Parts: sequence; structure tokens; C-alpha cells
Amino acid sequence: MLINAATGERLTSGLAVEPLRAGVGPSWSRRALDVAVSLGALLLLAPVLLLVAVAVACGSPGSILFRQVRIGQGRTPFVIYKFRTMRPGDGGPEVTVADDLRVTPVGRLLRATGLDELPQLLNILRGDMTLVGPRPETPALGRRYPRVCAVVFDYRPGLTGPSQVRLRDKDVLPGGSRTKLDVEEHYLNHFVPMRTALDLDYLDDPSLRRTVGFLLETAAYLLRPVGRALRRRWSRLAGMRARPAAPAAERAPERSR
Repeated sequence: MLINAATGERLTSGLAVEPLRAGVGPSWSRRALDVAVSLGALLLLAPVLLLVAVAVACGSPGSILFRQVRIGQGRTPFVIYKFRTMRPGDGGPEVTVADDLRVTPVGRLLRATGLDELPQLLNILRGDMTLVGPRPETPALGRRYPRVCAVVFDYRPGLTGPSQVRLRDKDVLPGGSRTKLDVEEHYLNHFVPMRTALDLDYLDDPSLRRTVGFLLETAAYLLRPVGRALRRRWSRLAGMRARPAAPAAERAPERSR
């Protein structure tokens, strides 16, 4: 990174100049929550992290962790960590679509359960991210954000947030025969404004109460599939118990005379 010593500006290319920004970080109470939750989760979920790492390694060739540069607080870049969910080396859009062939079978399960995001607890512990905040975006897509939406880059990105929870079911881009440009334009013009509106509503009052509320909402969302599976299992068991026994005359075959 090149810095203009006279003005304190960051040179993003040979001609383009971008001022350095401190950005807007979380309050001390939210930062304390970040450290406590991320450290505790890393310790408690260590067996789960190990199992997921083994599943990724056995599911397809390539590295276990996916590393990528994202836009951080005040537009400062940082490296994000995730469990790899795609086949390495495959090109394509910066965003995934509903029938994206780049996603591995193990990756689809990790994405559906949110387990691929667990390594970002390291980013939170380091201070790159916070528990609740805007989605961390790639620089390539961030440069194409609508101007009114780019304000979210002043804030520290989060592991979860209002947009990640409330738009998760809708945040599935159509696949089919769409080109890379079509998919990215649809993402930037349709999903980004909706997400930004939700994120800014939270960032206008990022209190500890609202932060904990979104964490609980995220947990409830991720546990919904488990709850559905348990309810189906209980319904089958209850149905088997409630089924009346057949009369003895119907159960025993008639003897031939």
C-alpha cells in the first residue's frame, strides 16, 4: 500500500487517490462482547471445527480454509477466513447462484447450516470484524456499489446482522443461463440496496441490546432445520404409537380346512 507522506492519503493506483479513514468501530461494550463470544466459541466449538475441517479435506481436493481480501472498517482491506465450500480454480461471478456448480456437496451443507462462517471467529478476535455488522464485501464488487450504499464500508463488517438473517432465504441469486455480468449486476442493483437499508437501520442505533437480539435471531434461524427434523421425527413416533392394533382375527391368517 502506498501512502502520500504529505497528505496522509492512500494511493489506490497510479492516479486514483483515496483518503485514509478511521471508520466507525464498535463501542467498548460491543468489543468486549466480540472478544468474549469469539474466544468462548472457538474453545467450545473446537471439536466441531475439527470435524468440519476433516469433512472439507475429504470432500474435495484443495485447502481447508478459504482466504480472501475483503473491505474492512474505513475501507481498510483485511483477509477473511472461511471453510472452503467451492472447488479450487473454478472461475465465475464474485457471488454464488442457486445452482452454482462450483459449490461442493460438503460445501452446500456447510453453507446451509452456516458452519462455513465459523473461522471468522478468528477475524472477530483479531478485530477485523465484529459479531453484528454489515456483510464484508470483496473489493471488486465494492468498487461497483451504488454511491448511497457505499457508506456501509465506513463500519466494521460483521459475522451476522439484520441483512444476513432477514434476507438469507431471499439472498439466492437466480442461476440458469445468466452470464457473470448479469448475476453481479442483479446482485448489486437488487440485493445490495435492500441489505444496506437493513444494515443502516441497525447502525443508526447499534446498542448492546439490539446486538444480542440479532445474535439470538441468528441462532434461532440456524437451529430451525434441527427443530423441523425433530418435529418430523416426533410426529412419526407419535403416529406409530397412536395407530390402533389390528384385531387378532385380522392378524392371524385363516387356517385351511
